[in-house]
Amino acid sequence: MTLIPAWGDTFIPQRLPTAPGLGLAEPLSREWAYGDGSGRGVRVAIVDSGVDAAHPAVRGVAGGAVIEIDESSPRGVRVVDGPHQDVFGHGTACAGIIRSLAPGAELYSVRVLGAKLTGRAYVFAAGLQWCIENDMQVVNLSLSTVNNDWYAGFHDLCDAAANAGIVVVAAMSNVRKASYPSEFSSVLSVAAMATQDRETFACNPRPPAEWGAAGIDVDVPWLDGSTIRSTGNSYASPVIAGHAARILGAHPHFTTWQVRTALAALAVNAG
Repeated sequence: MTLIPAWGDTFIPQRLPTAPGLGLAEPLSREWAYGDGSGRGVRVAIVDSGVDAAHPAVRGVAGGAVIEIDESSPRGVRVVDGPHQDVFGHGTACAGIIRSLAPGAELYSVRVLGAKLTGRAYVFAAGLQWCIENDMQVVNLSLSTVNNDWYAGFHDLCDAAANAGIVVVAAMSNVRKASYPSEFSSVLSVAAMATQDRETFACNPRPPAEWGAAGIDVDVPWLDGSTIRSTGNSYASPVIAGHAARILGAHPHFTTWQVRTALAALAVNAG
């Protein structure tokens, strides 16, 4: 039996409350929310271990950067723009999930993690800063930090992203402990729910886990053109990022709160 990642129990159907209704005269339709459903032209960043652009599930990336430790730099990091590899597989998995939902989106890889899927909080923060400076529209963060020294720093960065109109989607930790920025109200916090259908997602009116999406025993792309079956909140986050890209593809001038509102209206438990 597969263990449910922390926060995923929030989205067990018997426990999940109904999302607040919007009081619309008629339900908001998926056709209106998504348009052609492609997310065409929406700039989506995957801040992770890199992305294998050649993987058939990814089908190319539009750009990106590697954020590296550089102790001689005032910020402690060096930014190397341009093509790079996925050093683990995790970023490719997230990119492939987003591509499966928003095939017309422009994917950008921002590598901040190393070959053991570990990294420094300040490198992670610099990756998020790169997304703000390079006008990303959706940012997927299937990673987090438990370093309390960076609580304020990430809080400010996520507020800056939200104020810039960037939809930041973040996976909750797979264990029940405080992690950032996934628990900030400025981001769309996501946990895994027991479904294989990426078209299905849920809205929890009692955060911190605000959204639930497929992430338990799911098939995801990995290194060398392969696919693996895995479980984690990491794989639920890009599902919501993909849906956000669809909405922005149809409504490019939507604010972050309008994207949230549309998602809530389309949730499987919408009131």
